[in-house]
Amino acid sequence: MRPRRLPLPPSPRAAIALVICAALGATAGCASLASPATETGPVRMADPRPVRDGGTLTVALKSDPDKLDPTLASTAVGRTVFSAMCEKLYDVDQDNKIVPQLAAALPKTTDHGRTVTIRLREGIRFADGTPLDARAVKTSLERHKTLTGSTRAGELKPVTGVSAIGDDTLRLRLSEPYVPLLSLLADRSGMVMSPKALKTYGDRFASHPTCVGPFRYEERVVGDRIVLRKDPRYYDADKVHLDRVVYRTITDGNVRMANLLSGDIQVGDQMDPVQVGRALTEPGLQLFHSPSLGYYGLTLNIGNTKGAGAPPGRIDTPIARDVRVREAFDLSLDRALINKIVFQGMYRPTCGPLPEGTPYSAAADCPAADPAKARRLLRQAGVSTPVQVRLQVSTTPEDSRLGQVVQAMAKEAGFEVTLRPTEFATGLQHARSGDFQAATTNWSGRLDPAGNIDAFAGTGGAQNYGGLSDPTVDKLIADGHSTADMADRKNIYERLVERIRSRHTVLYLIQPNNYVSATKDIAGLRVLGDGLIRVKEAGYTKGDR
Repeated sequence: MRPRRLPLPPSPRAAIALVICAALGATAGCASLASPATETGPVRMADPRPVRDGGTLTVALKSDPDKLDPTLASTAVGRTVFSAMCEKLYDVDQDNKIVPQLAAALPKTTDHGRTVTIRLREGIRFADGTPLDARAVKTSLERHKTLTGSTRAGELKPVTGVSAIGDDTLRLRLSEPYVPLLSLLADRSGMVMSPKALKTYGDRFASHPTCVGPFRYEERVVGDRIVLRKDPRYYDADKVHLDRVVYRTITDGNVRMANLLSGDIQVGDQMDPVQVGRALTEPGLQLFHSPSLGYYGLTLNIGNTKGAGAPPGRIDTPIARDVRVREAFDLSLDRALINKIVFQGMYRPTCGPLPEGTPYSAAADCPAADPAKARRLLRQAGVSTPVQVRLQVSTTPEDSRLGQVVQAMAKEAGFEVTLRPTEFATGLQHARSGDFQAATTNWSGRLDPAGNIDAFAGTGGAQNYGGLSDPTVDKLIADGHSTADMADRKNIYERLVERIRSRHTVLYLIQPNNYVSATKDIAGLRVLGDGLIRVKEAGYTKGDR
């Protein structure tokens, strides 16, 4: 009689996966362990079907935007709202190329990169009727640079002077050549606010935001909704079809999906892969998706004691004191398994801040998860195990899954991770003030590599929540600013990314995709690489309500 063959025990990583999935439950995202990732088809950024005039479009956001003030704002969901009401000097197109928006053409650069001249479009008015001219743009740029608490000040630091040359020409003087400038003027640093509203409302501008856009601000109920109404003064008003756009805050993706199916909302922003799979099977829904410029990761606090941007201090925790402990934490994380369990295999593992497929990205040799090496590093560092780590996660289901997966993986390497679920806006305050040990990070990304690095890794960066201060990093950041040659600049960013990775302050895990679900009676939406939902030409299809 042939002896019965016993099944082989699962590998340690597979065992962890099974334990995590059992804890999360079958509906929480583990189906991809037993089935291939959902097929979303080719990239789809727009729906060109004709639409009728009229109606209200309701968009559900993943979190509540922070201040509706381009100078002070720092959230991705806030950028989505701004895209409908606060246009910029420049924008990006479907090919991730920078194009003029309020400017009439791309800028002219002279004096070896130290003088930038921008010509503006003519005949444009703000929502309050004030003309947009060079003096108005000068007012906004100077406010971005000087207002207390500005998150734009660091971005525009090399700009030493702004001059209005007549009504339609602006001249910027720079202390040095500054290659990222154009990409920043295609983001919040390039948003122009009504000088009349700035004077009238002062530090209350966020409650009365007044810009140029297809829609103008009407009201906000914090934590619930933001209401915009079509602006008849908008220079391109003939292309705007909707009467109103309402942005609702619905943090739970399952609830966003339920509201889509019921028709209470028409668009769901930042849908996570679990809901994307469901959207593909619902006959009344459609999916927009594009490659993201951003990343998911973890930030470890090694020196943020007085708030982001302030000089770093000393934090007396093992993970802050010793880079070997941070490297061990990094080595405990299996990026491919995180992608499979948390994100249904629909994203891409990464270990750097520059997105795959962009000009400055490089094939990164990401370290494989190695719990045994991690434990050796902890022994070398002389720390007691398990090393205690408090991980702040947002209260979204996706972040909760990520936190639980990290918790299970890190345990195998000698860490005891305690999860600290925190509402998004509160978590952002904790991160800014340094009131955390470790926190999940979700960055929507920027076109220029400086936009994914400087504020997070440079000494004094406005979003350097981990408090990293490294002279080599700072020198390479400065070199990247002033070097225009593509090959030379690519080499600089390869060295910069490698240096940042060696510090293990931000642990890059996943490069996501932008997923937006909408009801099929909506057309004219655009979802480009920056992930923003553009509603300028959106509306209800002809024949629908």
